[in-house]
Formats: sequence, C-alpha cells, structure tokens
Amino acid sequence: MLAATRGTWLSQRFFSVSKKVSDQLHLLGPTDLRLLIRNNDSRITTTSGLANGYQQANVVIIPKHLADDFGVFCHNNPAPLPLLYCSQPGETSCPPLAKDADIRTDISKYRVYQDGDLVKSISSLKNYSDVLRAISQKPSVPPVEWSDMVCFYLGCSFGFEGSLKKAGIVVRNVEQGRNVSMYKTAVPCVGAGIFRGPLVVSMRPVPPSMLDTAVQVTHRNPQAHGAPVHIGDAAFLGIKDLSKPDYGDQVDLQPGDVPVFWACGVTAIEAIVSSKPSLAFSHSPGCMFLTDVQDPSLISNTTDWEKSEATSPELEFNPFCFQISQNPLFFSMASQMAVAKIRQLDAIIGEDPGQRGIKALFVQDELLRSCLALSHSSSVAITTGLPTHYMHNPPDETDGPPGAIAMATMLLSLGKQVTMVTDKRALQMNQAIIDEAVKTGVLKSTIPLVVFEDNVPNAPLNFLCHNGDPSKPKYDHLVAIERCGRAEDGNYYNMRAINLKHLVDPIDDLFIAAKEIPGITTTGIGDGGNELGMGKVKEKVKSLMPKGDLIACDVPADYAITAGVSNWGGYAVACGLYLLHTCPTHTRYLNKGLGVNRQTPEELQDWRANLPSVIKEESILATLVRFGIRSGKTAHLAMEVDGLTFHPTHSDIITRLLKVTLA
Repeated sequence: MLAATRGTWLSQRFFSVSKKVSDQLHLLGPTDLRLLIRNNDSRITTTSGLANGYQQANVVIIPKHLADDFGVFCHNNPAPLPLLYCSQPGETSCPPLAKDADIRTDISKYRVYQDGDLVKSISSLKNYSDVLRAISQKPSVPPVEWSDMVCFYLGCSFGFEGSLKKAGIVVRNVEQGRNVSMYKTAVPCVGAGIFRGPLVVSMRPVPPSMLDTAVQVTHRNPQAHGAPVHIGDAAFLGIKDLSKPDYGDQVDLQPGDVPVFWACGVTAIEAIVSSKPSLAFSHSPGCMFLTDVQDPSLISNTTDWEKSEATSPELEFNPFCFQISQNPLFFSMASQMAVAKIRQLDAIIGEDPGQRGIKALFVQDELLRSCLALSHSSSVAITTGLPTHYMHNPPDETDGPPGAIAMATMLLSLGKQVTMVTDKRALQMNQAIIDEAVKTGVLKSTIPLVVFEDNVPNAPLNFLCHNGDPSKPKYDHLVAIERCGRAEDGNYYNMRAINLKHLVDPIDDLFIAAKEIPGITTTGIGDGGNELGMGKVKEKVKSLMPKGDLIACDVPADYAITAGVSNWGGYAVACGLYLLHTCPTHTRYLNKGLGVNRQTPEELQDWRANLPSVIKEESILATLVRFGIRSGKTAHLAMEVDGLTFHPTHSDIITRLLKVTLA
C-alpha cells in the first residue's frame, strides 16, 4: 500500500512539472521508476536511457516443463542470453535483482504468445486468470496456472548505456529520443530441446575514434551482453537494410559513424516465435525490467576511462578492434594479450641478419591485421615462386615454399579451404613438393594445386569468382609469399634487377582484380620489396632499397608483411592464427557470442601439432634441396635460405616464434 501511494505521488509530482520532464525521469533510480511503471506512467515508453548505471533485464515467462530446456538454451548462447536470475515456479519477486519487485506489474508492456504467435500486448499480468481468458484461442488446451510459470531474467544492453555515456560516447538512440534498433540476423543460435531461432542484435552507431573505448566498456559488463559481436557492414549478419529494424526504432548514423552490433535479449522472443511453446510471456522489446544491480563496468572516482583501464587488473584481457576491410567495412577484435604476442612475432621476423635494410619497409600491425582477416576467412589461395636462378633448372629458390606450406597446414587445421596457385612451368615440381610434405607430415593434408593463365577475357574474375560473378567469390583471401611481383614497367625483377618475366605467369592480375571484388582481402609477404603485394610500400622501396626505382613491385596487397626472410613471415602467420584461435576475445567475436567459448583438448592438440617446428621446417628444406632448389642469395644447393644456414639462424627464429606462441 505504501509503495503504491509513493508511486502515485511520484507520478503526480512529475506530471506537475512542464519542463524537462524526460530529463527528470533520467534522474530517478530503478526503485522509483518501477513504481511509476507499476502505476502505468504513460511517459515511460522505453527504458533506454533510464536508470543509468543499473542493469536492465529482458524477461521471458514460460511453463515450468520447458524451463530446463530454456536454461540450456541460455547456456548455449551466453552473449544474447546472459542469465541474471531464474525464478522458482510461481515466484513473482526476484530478490537477487530487486527489492519489492513484482514481475507481473513492473514492466510497462508485456507480450503474450500462443503457439509462437503474438496474440496480445498488455500492461499488466496481475490478473493472470483474466489475461488467460482474454487471450484464450484454444479451449482444448488446459490452462497453465501462474504457479506453473517460471520467469527468466536476461541481461540487456540498456544496462551499459550509462557506462558508454560516462566514457564519452554519445548513445545515438538516446540522443535521438528513440528506442534502440534491433535486427533478426541470419545467424542461428545453438539449440536446446524445442528452443531454436536466429540471433537478434541491437545496433548503436559509434565514431571510429571511440570504437576501442566502446568495446572495452561493454566487455566489462558480460551480464549486459558484453562486447560487440560484429562491427561494420550489416550484410555480414544477413541484415539487408539498417533503416528497417525488426524491433525498436530506426537510429540515424552521423557522418563517419560505424554500425556496432551487440547480441540482444530479444533473441529469446525469436526463440519463442520459432519454437512455438503453447504459452509464453515476454517484455515488449525496449520495455525492460529495471533491476537494482549496478553496472560493473562503471569506474568510480574518475572520468578518465583510459586512465582507469591502465590500472585494471585484467588489462591483458581487454579487447581491441582493428579494421581489416574497407569494402565491405569490417572490423575484428582480439585481446590485448593476443595483440601483444603477435607484435612480438612481428619484431622477431623483422630482424635482418642478411642486412637488406628490410626494417625500413615495416608497417605497424600488418601481420596482426592479416592474421585477423585470415582468421575470418573460409577459403584461402596461396601463391609463391621467385625464379631468381634463371640460369638453373629449376630456377626457384628455397625461400617461399616452406612459409607457404606452414600457413597452409595451420589454415587446414583451423578448418579453412586452401588452394595453391603456381606458374604453369612449376606445376609438376610443386605437386611433388606438396606430395612429399604430406608424406613426411609437414603438411596436414594434400591441397589443390592450380595454375592461372590470362588467355581469355575476364580471366582474373572468372578465376576468383564462381561463374565470374563478383558477388560470389571462390576465395576470400589471397596470400603471396616470396612471389616475384610486377614492377611499374610491367617486368618482373629479382634483387639484382634481372628481368624474370619469361618465367612468371601473371598471377599479379588476381591481386589487382581482387581490389574491385568486395569480400576478398590480400596479403603480400616479402623481404626485399620486389615481391607481389609490396606495392603497398612501393615508395619506401624506391627510396630506401638498392635498385628500388626499378625493382619495386607496383602491385599492392591490403597487408604487406615484411620479414628478414619471407619464410619467417609465413611461420609468423601460422603462429598468429594459433594465438587468435586460442584467444577467448577473438573466438567469441568469431562465433558471435554463441556456443561454449572454449577449445576442446583435441582441437588444441591438433593446432599445436600443425604449428611450424624446427623438425618440420628442416624436413621441407631438405626436400627442396633434393629437388634441386637453391638458396636465393648464393645459389648454393645446401640447407640454407637467402645465404643463411638453417642452423643456427632459421632454427633459432622458429624456436623463438614458438616460445612466444606457446608461452
């Protein structure tokens, strides 16, 4: 009675004030707001922007015989369905979340479902029997008493909006006075019992300069869905039009804003629609249950987010996001620990015992971004081959193939499709190398080996895409490692400025064509600047490398990884992929927050077994030597690459890469 009287008083008090009413609502805590909702305050149409600093909850109420299955469904899909509390059958309160709460009255609008169909929206479940009579459409179905209903309280992204605001991020939907935009995706949740359905996401626009902050703020509140599950083009989620949300309101992006998507508790409503339980209730999207639980991501005693992060005991687990594609726009994420380790790998492969001056071509985080892009790929084409020894047969060198095979075997271990692309003149030799690598256990399994010949119209497009359709690429990533690249004059040069064009097929055309095909990214790995993909650092090559004006490759890749020896770049990519797939932050993002986010012992064992190793790399080098392939710098038919003997130089690099990776 006292609570009801206080609710009426609050409502009358605020209605008497004509200016800035909504601002005054924003000042109220969850207890007072629940009282207003209980008294049907008409101004509360959405709880977005209200009770800042407190968790909000999605609510699903189902018959108790379905409760166990729905609990497993939540466990299987932790990002969209973080379970805050599960009631006892018939329980109307939720003591761990809120005092003096009544789930039948403390949400401003409820939805009622029968057999998955929305049959009614109501403002109260207080008179439960009357509600059942009003919506009864199947008299043959026995009525379900309230004492048989179980209520699930699930975290909501409204719970972190206050933290975003405190961190200096404008929450566009609140700024625009709108409910957040919510979309059904084409991503299926992990089912349990009868419960199935698509992942639903909410979208908030964020300026690029604030992406890391937004990711880190929300990461610290897993009960409110945690960090985003996608950043960039909505088409990756199967969303066709951002202006047409399935739930909520359209929220306008400001110039430069990036669409950021968080898993959404409305996933539970879609599960009800898809799974068709005989009876279910839910909140109406945007009308949440307000809890008394504070947002753990709020930082006290400071307004400087970055300063607070610097003192966090969990700093190494902080997520960072990196743009890996512009067309289509796409960002990926990894933990600070994984990022730091991949940067250590980059430093190791950047050493220059051959004194070529390769450090001058280094670009920060090219290895990291390439590994992130490859991690998201499903089909990768790898090419290598620099026939520097034009007077020998075969003319190829020992740098390139080992690094290519190291990348291929790790990609295969991670479930990617891998294809090798080679020159027609080297087809038979490279097939023999692949066969021997599989036989000796260096390569996980055999891979297709193909050639590219530019002898028909639109040959690159037809090679890269199914039926030449740019919307249907066969590959989503191309990698060139120690592959002779086309210079400005159309020729192909080794580091001595000898033209090798007669020994090289125009595989460069694939990288050029890929620039115009959305969804294909490219990597070039080199140690001199004349390699395919090094066109990204062409100006540096011209000005800083010997004979750079002539030999510099003119064809860029999205990522140009520079290494003291190109093989090392291949080893580092393999190690970087392992680090990303053992990084909980990255794998959660890969999986859109669905499924249990851990690797099985069998997976870990397989990935470790397919990392490069001193034994395996010594074996593949010995195979190359047996086939008459020579060291690049000296032309020695010996266990060396670019004039550096395998022991101790290359074996030491491999050992150090593994030490960082497996530490």
